[in-house]
This record gives sequence, structure tokens and C-alpha cells, in this order.
Amino acid sequence: MSDPEKLDPGKEIGEKTESKDSDLTIGILEDKPGIGDGASNTEVASVQEHETHISFHEVHAIDVAVRNLTIAVSQHKTMSWMGGFLPKKVTNDEEAGSVEETRILDNVSADMPAGELVAIIGGSGSGKTSLLNVMSSRMTGSNIHITGATTFNNSNPRYAYVMQQDVLLATLTVRETLMYSAELRLPENFTQQERTKIVEEVILQLGLKDCADTRIGDSEHKGCSGGEKRRVSIGVQLLSNPSVLFLDEPTTGLDATSAYQVVRTLKNLARKGRTVITTIHQPRSEIWGLFDRITLLTKGKPVYSGKRDHVLSYFASLGYPFPDHVNPADFLIDLSAIDYRTPEAEEASIHRVRGLVDSWRERENDVLSSENTATVEKYKNDRGGELAGNTATSVIIIAPSLSRQISVLTRRSLKTSYRDPLGIAGSLGEAIAMGILAGWIFYQLGRSLSGIRSRQGALYIAASLQSYLILLFETYRLCEIDVKLFDRERGEGVVGVLSFLTSRRISRLPEDILVPFFFSVIFYFMCGFDSDAGQFFTFFAVLLIAQYLAVTFATICVGVSRDFSQAVLVANLWFTVQSMACGFFIQTATIPVYVRWTKYISYNWYSFGALSSNEFTNKFFACPLPNASPQNLGCLEYVGNFVLESLDFPRDWVKVPVVINVCWVLLYYLVAGLFLRFKPVDIRVSSARPQDEKDTSVGKEKMVVARDGAGDTGGVEVVLDNIRLKVEKPDIKIIGKKGLDFQILKGVSTRFEPGRLNVIMGPSGSGKSSLLNLMARRLHSSVSTRYKSSGKMLFNGALPSDTVIKSLCSYVTQDDDALLPYLTVRETLHYAAQLRLPNSMTKLEKKRRADDVILKMGLRDCADNLIGSEFLKGISGGEKRRVTIAVQILMEPRILLLDEPTSGLDAFTAASILGVLKGLAEEGRTIISTIHQGRSDLFKEFGNMILLARGGHVVYSGRANQMLPYFSSLSHECPATTNPADFALDLVTVDLQRSDREAATRVIVERLIDRFDRKEALDCRESERKIVLPAELGSMKRERASFMVAYPVLVSRGLLNFRRQPSLVIARIMQVIGLGIVVALYFAPLGNDYFSVQNRLGFIQQMMPLYFIGMLQNVALYPLERDVFYREHDDRTYGVTAFFLAYLTNELPFAILTAHLFSLLAVFAVGLPRTITMFYVMTYNTFCVVSCGESLGIFFNTLFRHTGFSVNVTSTVLCIAVFMSGIMSIDIPAPLEAFNYLSPLKYSARFLAPYSLDGVTFTCTPSQRLPSGNCPIETGKQALQLYGLDVDPKLNLVALAVVTVAYRILAFVILKLQRMQLGVGKLKDS
Repeated sequence: MSDPEKLDPGKEIGEKTESKDSDLTIGILEDKPGIGDGASNTEVASVQEHETHISFHEVHAIDVAVRNLTIAVSQHKTMSWMGGFLPKKVTNDEEAGSVEETRILDNVSADMPAGELVAIIGGSGSGKTSLLNVMSSRMTGSNIHITGATTFNNSNPRYAYVMQQDVLLATLTVRETLMYSAELRLPENFTQQERTKIVEEVILQLGLKDCADTRIGDSEHKGCSGGEKRRVSIGVQLLSNPSVLFLDEPTTGLDATSAYQVVRTLKNLARKGRTVITTIHQPRSEIWGLFDRITLLTKGKPVYSGKRDHVLSYFASLGYPFPDHVNPADFLIDLSAIDYRTPEAEEASIHRVRGLVDSWRERENDVLSSENTATVEKYKNDRGGELAGNTATSVIIIAPSLSRQISVLTRRSLKTSYRDPLGIAGSLGEAIAMGILAGWIFYQLGRSLSGIRSRQGALYIAASLQSYLILLFETYRLCEIDVKLFDRERGEGVVGVLSFLTSRRISRLPEDILVPFFFSVIFYFMCGFDSDAGQFFTFFAVLLIAQYLAVTFATICVGVSRDFSQAVLVANLWFTVQSMACGFFIQTATIPVYVRWTKYISYNWYSFGALSSNEFTNKFFACPLPNASPQNLGCLEYVGNFVLESLDFPRDWVKVPVVINVCWVLLYYLVAGLFLRFKPVDIRVSSARPQDEKDTSVGKEKMVVARDGAGDTGGVEVVLDNIRLKVEKPDIKIIGKKGLDFQILKGVSTRFEPGRLNVIMGPSGSGKSSLLNLMARRLHSSVSTRYKSSGKMLFNGALPSDTVIKSLCSYVTQDDDALLPYLTVRETLHYAAQLRLPNSMTKLEKKRRADDVILKMGLRDCADNLIGSEFLKGISGGEKRRVTIAVQILMEPRILLLDEPTSGLDAFTAASILGVLKGLAEEGRTIISTIHQGRSDLFKEFGNMILLARGGHVVYSGRANQMLPYFSSLSHECPATTNPADFALDLVTVDLQRSDREAATRVIVERLIDRFDRKEALDCRESERKIVLPAELGSMKRERASFMVAYPVLVSRGLLNFRRQPSLVIARIMQVIGLGIVVALYFAPLGNDYFSVQNRLGFIQQMMPLYFIGMLQNVALYPLERDVFYREHDDRTYGVTAFFLAYLTNELPFAILTAHLFSLLAVFAVGLPRTITMFYVMTYNTFCVVSCGESLGIFFNTLFRHTGFSVNVTSTVLCIAVFMSGIMSIDIPAPLEAFNYLSPLKYSARFLAPYSLDGVTFTCTPSQRLPSGNCPIETGKQALQLYGLDVDPKLNLVALAVVTVAYRILAFVILKLQRMQLGVGKLKDS
């Protein structure tokens, strides 16, 4: 830390540098805050007169005080046989300690006065985010215990919170996002012109001008960069004009210049009376000078909390003097961090940190009380004796009115809906497809007896199944997209439950009307119902209300649980009750008395009753007898009123059920609102899991050398020669969507050498990530997006194939979504080692390698903590970043590409990671990394570097130690006290915050781009590397893990991750068992009267929803597994076959178990023939149908990454299969009958019905007898003949097995084809 080349924090920073070839001046940093111990407060507070400010009104001054804040997490010791999610009961005193308690914050106290910028710093996992969350009342959970207090000097403070995650709408542009946020957050007395002015000022202040009209984007559609999204999130919260602003890592993902600009904006807001509290990992020296107060944490304990001016002298008094030329933040974080890299360093650092904690405990009361008094007096003086809270000048910001909330949310939702063509296609396309296909199945229904039966089936489909599809889609859409933004905005106080629910229905009004209308028009007239306008509009009105019933109940499901697997379980169970009670499958008069009452709470019963009454009241159908009339007893079954009587519905029963269903809509939305209002979103905090084996990482001081022959050959030099990259998106004229034709990279030429740490630098939006993605062959063209590139990438002078590139390169992406949330860090790396390391290593050696990496990456302290997810708080964001890097460096690859490896990491950890990367480079490997904010003491470790400007232009390419002389030769001198990396980024960044600086800096950047010489960048004067043949490169390839190696590891990993998710396990089991329980309640016991014919065949039809259950089980689990597999397959870790069969293996035990449990309920409880044959016929049927549904889920979720669209398409296909199973529709058109041979439900019904009706006889009442004296149906065989099910069941049993296997093979083929992705096309030279 005492290196004289390091930055001197005691000197002023930001000296202006004159350009000799122009009159322009580069103001690297205009504020000149002192950062030494004696820096004056006046100097810190100085502001350039011409600096742009945001035109906010003043706010109430809010002082924040934290006293003895402690967060304890309780965790039950668990039973290992269930994977650790069932709590072990305490039965005696010996087990009284079965509840463990871990403190993630321990007696933290701090003062944060108004008008000051407070930084909470510390290493990863030190409790920074937890402190911020509990101060802002965002920390909730059933296993969290909070003591201590956070107080504000105002009973109702206005505050805003910038989360670490960016929850933004992908289809809105930056400007639109901020404009809608301004409408919700700024006072209503602001005019539109004033709001627009403030939004434009925020855009300028945050450097978002160049991307203001760019869509936010997501993983599927490229939009803003990660750093730009971060700044948009900050901008959204700034628009609240809060008195207190909390920010969790606001500079993560930002380059050094953008980070400084953002913090400078925060400083300006603090100067105007706000309290700004931020966590931050790696503040550059200039940023340090902007802070007023520092709170330093280590492992949840405070080490210092007070004025920035006093922090260095405080530690000097403890015997830790501040060395020269060091970033103060780096010094403090290093001082308070525990170094796990060697046992000696660990012991010494633990002793040091304990001493620091104890010293602060002794002094904190005196320091806090004295500093708080001084700060209040100072603030009064600075304000001229007037506090910001003075009502004469302050404006109280209140939540927007209900009407404004509804207006803004409605307009925003309409725009996002219009820009989501797959979402529109998913809903309207489903309605049209369902209408056409279902109408074709029931095309021009006859008036015969079978036609009457089919009419009942058609009416049931219209009343029930169509709305069921909407229920599933709306549940998914809410869970995965809309409710996340609602939860954030409601927590910020800008959106209420009533406005959210109301605006959602207003904005979806076109969809809510058009979906049932399209279906009604197509289905009604294709079926051949009466061409009576009144009857049609009654039909449409019933379906319109059913649409609203579906979407309102979906909102209840999401209110119950934000987890899709649990929400859809609630939806499915309730829909099953609806189906049972509606009167189609089981005659309502025969429903057991203990559940008969449920028909009155079944909206499907009212809908089906209204449609049936609308269709059959006073109708007479085509009786084939000579004297056909309603009075002829022989034509009794052809009388509409008799049909209604058999369904237990009265005549002309339309108005009453319609009114009742309208009341259900209102009641459902009221209940949904109560759930959203009062049921909190519970986030469980995980604790460390017990470690089964000894930590083999202890005592390892150096990483184990790879044994796969990595050291036997020379390194790989990577040369990029005039690389250009372009993205094209075609116009979609039908919806008015304009295409895109944008060049991301423009002639990139550079040389990356082995044995050095090669660096790519540049501001956000300069194409750094795109360059790495192109180099790693991770860009994949699709139908809607096409990538084209030109230029050459050479490995040791040879042009490698894509296979060679993928096998030689390991790639650390910018996000951490390839980690399974319910595995611990140690388990993640152990499994990765088993999959990625060569077969020549034993399992023990692989584990040792993984433990070595845990040690070197500073992960030992969290090695036994779960990774965590949205609903389970696990390790910190910085720790996740390290785990992602650790997975890749396990293999010690020849070429390692890293996209922002130090983003989100504290300075100490970042230095440790770069040290590991430097060690890998020294072994002869080629390390290429993008870096946003580099420490000054690490810059000298950089080898070759390339500096990009926004737009993909190269500004510099060459040795890092030659960069400053190069710029000096162009009259751009780097001040001696400035970090070279920060200087370079400042130099190539256009200052978009101020219009007067924008033009000047843009000219400088353009001149630097023009000065770049491609030939100089590719010139290698020091040494000429040997040219190798492609065959030699091929010999360096790293092969994928074989099937025999990967399969058992994937099975073990997948099962462990799955069984630690109790909600998912319960949902998977209860989907099937729940259906069995409901079926048993409604059908048991099956009788033998005339109505029992309908009941028994209705029971067979109720087996068909098992098809949906298979699909829903897949949607709850497969998309996450798929995304992890895609990443690992891109890394050439293992093949498609191993993943597919491992997924199948983990699925099978649950499928077999639930099939047996369902059969117990269906056969023995309901009253089918109680034979062992019937039991296993039902078990076999259940297993096959659920498996086919799972296969279709894999098929469509592989085909479409848009899971909502996939759910809709799959549900439509499944519904059509249910229609054509042969019970709801007896007469199926011949073309569709051919397709029906592909449906498992056809064979399921045709082998299940004969077994269940074998030997059954039926009776009837005298009024039901025909003139001949016989009952209409007397034997099971007659019932089978009526429905066309009198077939050989054994042939259908075999056919069902064939279809089940074929479906799974088809799913495998689709997955295999999907992984044979389209690459990047050739870009013609211009």
C-alpha cells in the first residue's frame, strides 16, 4: 500500500489539462474535494457555478439515527433425509438448541444528518445491504428478528430506495421510463413542461443522453447496457425528490467516470438538504472526497461510523497510519477485511479486525454524540439559520392522487402491451386458435342424440376451458412480470393496490373484450348454434364475464404467492373444484351432500347453467320417431327442457347467473386487493448448512497446477483484426414495429498476449460486452435478430474453428444466473469440478481443486451458505460474482474471458481476484477482461489493453504502460495524482451532463478515434510468435464431460437443488394428489342409476386435466434448469443427452409416486372396480398422461424463451387434445381425427373407459324409461357404444406407451436442434 506510484489522496484532484492543438479544455473532474484528514468542509461543498442542477423543490430535512441495530436469523436444524427443509421437532432438553441464530448485523449505531452524503462501506458480506434494508423497513421475513431502532426526526419521512436489481419495463425507452416515473413521483401541480424539464435534467445529470430513446431491453432483446440500466434505476428514484435517499450499490456496473458523475449528482442533492445514504464497493479517490460520513462494517459489526474528515486520524490513533498515495476507501476496506488466502493471513486479519471492533465499541458513544451536535449547528449556519424543513420554503411531497395513478399506470401498461407482440399473440392468438380448432371439432353440430351430447360439451368448453387458459396465462404474466414492478412501486408509496388493479383492467380492456369476442364469433357460428342475435349476445356476455372471472381470480392466486408454482397450484385446485361443481361431468343432484353446496360458489356452474339455458330452453331437436313431438315420450331425450332437467338447471335461467357472476368478479377483485394490501412478500434468509466433509482448502497457498496438460504447450496469442459487428432486426409492418440496423463495433484491432492480464476498458455502451460475446461465440442469431460480423480473430496466427474457440475459451458473463439458488457455494463448486475437470483427475483431486479455488476467491467464510434467489436471501451480490468467476477458473483455461469480473465487489476482494487472474496469466494463459473501475495500484499489473469509446470505436490499443505516453504525445497529460484508468475513461467519455462541455469533449473523443492506427495496434515488435496449424490448435481442445461422467453428477445436483425447495416439492406432489382428492370428494361413490352414466364418463374426462398438470409442473422447474444448462452447454461442459436424461431421472420418482397415490384415490375411494388390474391401469394412465404434458412443456419452453407465450401455446394445444379425447365431442371431423391419433388422451380414454365400465349395469326411474320399458342405457357396453369407446383397450394401452415415448423423444430432438444455434453472419466490407 505504500507504493509511491499510487494515488495521493491528500492532493487536489481534477486539474484541468490544456490541449495543445485546440482551445478545448478537458475538465477531468470539476469538483475538487479534499480527501485527506484535514480537508475543509467548504472545499468539499464547493460547486461550479455553471454546473447543471435538477430543478427540484426543497424538502424537509430528515436526520436519521440508528441505535444498536441487530438482525438475527433463526434457522431450524433439519432432517437430512428430506434434504433439509422439514424442521426437526424439539422433544427434549438435549435438542433445545435445534433453533440456530445467526447475526447478520450486530449492534450497529450511526448518525446520518440531513444535508450529508453518507457511505456505508465494507467487504462483500459485511452487512451493507442488510443495514440499508432494515433502515428503510424493507427487511421482512418469518425467520428474522430485529432489535434496536432506526429513527427519523419526522413521523412520516419521504424516502426512496434504489435496489441492487434493476426492476424496469424492458419495452419502454429510457426517456419514457423516466417520464412515467416523473408523473407518479412529482407533485401534481407541476405542469407537463416542468416535468419534462426535470426528466431532461436527470437524463443529463446521469449521462443518459445518448441512450435516452433506447429501449431498456432484457436478456432476449438487446437494449441499454448494464451500466445504463443502473443509472435509469437511480433516475427513477431521484424523481421522487425524497428527503432521504437510500441507494444499494448505485455505481455497480458503471465505468469510473459515470460512477463519479452519479455520486456527484447525489452530493448536489445532499447539499440541498437531503439525507443520501449509499452502500458502495469501490469508490475512486475523487468519489471518496464527496462523502460527508462513513460507516465501515466488517461481518455485520461496526468498525467506524462518523465524519469522513476524522476517519483516517481515528485509525492512525489505533496504530494504523494512512500510507501515502493510497485510495482511502481501499485502505479502510483492506484494513477491515479478513484475508482467507493463507492460514497465517487469516489469523492475523481476524486478530486485527477483532481489535478494531472492540476499539470502536469503546468510543462510539462519545464520537456519535459529539459529531451529531456539531453537524446540526454547521447545517444551520450553512443554511443561514434556516433548516430545510422550514415550511416557508419546503414543499411536502405526497403520493399521487388515485386518478393520476390510474391514468399513468393505464397509459404505461397500454404502451408496454402494444410493444410486446408475443404477449398480444399469446392472448388473442390463443382465442382465435381455440375458436377455430374447437369450432372445427364441433363443426355444425347435429340435432341428433349424439349432437345433443356434443352441444353440452361445446357449451362446457365455452363456459370453462377457454377461461381456464386465460387463468393460467394471467397467473404467469402477473408472477413473472407485472407484480414485481408493482411490489417495488407500492413499497415506494407511488402506487396503491386500488390504482394497480383498476388501471390493469382498463389497460387490458381491449384484450378483455376482444379475446372472448373473437372466440365467441368463431366458435358460436362454427358450431352451428341458432343464428339469433339475442342468443348470440347472451353467449358472448357470459363469456365476457368468464374472462373477467379468470383474470380476477389469477390476481388472487398471485396475492397468495408470488411463486408461480404455488400460485398455479391454487389456480388449478380451484378450477378443479369449479369443474366438478359445474354440472357437466357429474350431475349436480348426485354430488355428495357434503360438497354439493360448492356449486353455489362455482362461477363455472353459473356460466354453464346460463349457456345451457340459453341453448336448450323450449327447444326440440331431431327426434327420429314418426310422430316426433315434445309430447311423445319416445322423444323425451330430444326435448331441450328435459336436457336442462338432466343437468339440474331451470328454464330461462340466464339473468340470475349473469348477475351472480358479476358479483363474483367484484368479490374476487376485492379479495385480491386485500391479499396484495395486507399479505407481505416474505423473504426467507438462509443460514449456513452443515458441512459433511472436512474443508480441504485450509493451508493451501497456491492453486494446484492443472493436470490436463495445460502446461505442456505454449500459450495462445489472440489477435483481433478489424472486427466489426452489426445487429439487424427486420420491420414488423403488421404491428407497425420498426426494425433496427445498428453497428456495435467499428473496426476493432488489437493483440492479447498470454502471460499478461489483458484489459478492455471503455464507458458504458462502448461495446465491451458485445466484443467479448463475439469472441466467445455467444452471439446467436434468431428469426427476429440477426448478427453480422467481419474481420478475423487469430489464435497464434491461425484461424480457429468455432469448436476450437469454444473449447479453448472460458467465459465469465456479467450476470450470475447460471447458479442454482438452493445449492451452497461449496456444493456449486464441487459439482462444477466434477463436470468440468478432466477424467484423469480423481474425485478427491477434483474436490481439492474446488476447495483451493474457494480459498483463493475469498469464499471460505460463505462456503456453506446457499446461493439464494428472489425469495431466499443467500450470499451477497459480490459473493455471487466471485462464485461465477470461481466456476470458470476451476479449469484453469488457456483463454479466460471475463465481463466485469470486479463489478459489485469491494476493493479488497477485487484486488484478490485480479491477483488470482494475474497468477493464471503467469502460468502462460491468456486472460482478457473488461473492467469498469480499476484501482490505481492494479493498473501497473495490466498487460495489453484496448480502450473503446462509446459507439464501438477504438481509441487506444497496446501496452498498458505505454498508454499515458501515447496520450501525452497527443497533448493529454495525466496528472501525477490521478488514477491512470480513471484518466483514460474520463478522456474518452463525452460529458453529457452539461451542454457547454458536451461539444468540446465530443470533438476530443472524435480526434482520438481518428488518430487510432490499426497497423500500430497489430504491430508486435518485441517478439514474433510461432504460427501454428489448425491441427495444433485442435490438439489443445478441451472435451466435454462424457455422458457417464456428467449424468450421475447432474442427477445428484438437480435432485439436491429440487428437494431443498419445499414449495416446489409440495406443489409438484399436490398438483396430482389435489386433483385426486377433489375428484374423490365429488364422484365418490359412483352409482348405477341413469345419471351415473354421465358421472362415470365425466369421471373419465376428469383424468384429462392430468395433461395440464404435467405441463405446469414443467413450467415451474424447467425454465430455470434450461437457462443453467444453456450457459453450461455454451461452456462445453456436457452434452444435451446428459442434461435431458438427468432431468428425466429426477422427474420419474415424483411421477411414479404421485401416479400411485392418485390411483388409490381414483380407484378405491371413488368406487371403480376395486381390482389390482384397475389400480395399475389407472396408475399407468396417470403416469403416461402427466409425462406427455411434461414433454410438451419441454417442447414449447425450448422452442420459445418467452415463457408466457409458451404457456399459452401449450395450454391451447392441450385444450384441443382434451376436446378430441372422445367424451366431450362424439363426432370429430375426419381431418382432425387424423391428428387425434397423435394425442395421448385419445388412447387414455379408449383404454380407461372399457376397464372402468366393464360389467357395470345401470338402472333408471319409471319417468326415464323408454316406451319399450327399457332404460335409455342399461349396460356399460351401451354407454361405450354411445361415445364410440367400445374398442380393444389393450391396443390403446400399447398406443399410449408409444405416444408417451415418442413425445419425450420429440422434446429431446427439439432441445438438440435448439442447441445447434445460428451463429453470426458475414458482414460485407463497406
